[in-house]
Amino acid sequence: MQKLNLPEYSFKFKTREDKDYIFDSLRRKYVRLTPEEWVRQNFVQFLVTEKKYSVSLIAVEAGVKVNNNPQRADLVVFDRAGNPILVAEFKAPEIKISQQTFDQIVRYNMQLKVPLLIVSNGLQHYCCRINYNDNSYAFLPEIPEFSAVI
Repeated sequence: MQKLNLPEYSFKFKTREDKDYIFDSLRRKYVRLTPEEWVRQNFVQFLVTEKKYSVSLIAVEAGVKVNNNPQRADLVVFDRAGNPILVAEFKAPEIKISQQTFDQIVRYNMQLKVPLLIVSNGLQHYCCRINYNDNSYAFLPEIPEFSAVI
């Protein structure tokens, strides 16, 4: 798989019926290794290893309703009380991050109302902090550690 703009991590892989799979430690099963999944798996490891997010507080493909239609957010992080604090949307490395990508994560956040949004294609990462008190947002220079979010 393509080298990403993230530290390198070790993963377990397997091939079945000419398809590659990666072990997802959060879902505790092998999942199809697509370019987007490669970004997600690396980003989860980055959050856990480098930014000290707790594995037990991360949900992959979390259900979200958008206009009464069920959708799945690529990743949602919760605080220790079970409240969502971060939602992330991942794209394959060859997909350019666009306004459409940000629109997608904002739609998820209309339901979740989290303070942090992350968008990444593994090469470019964007993190935005939402301030609901004054209805503003700011892009952050880096992704904050878990202790700075809660």
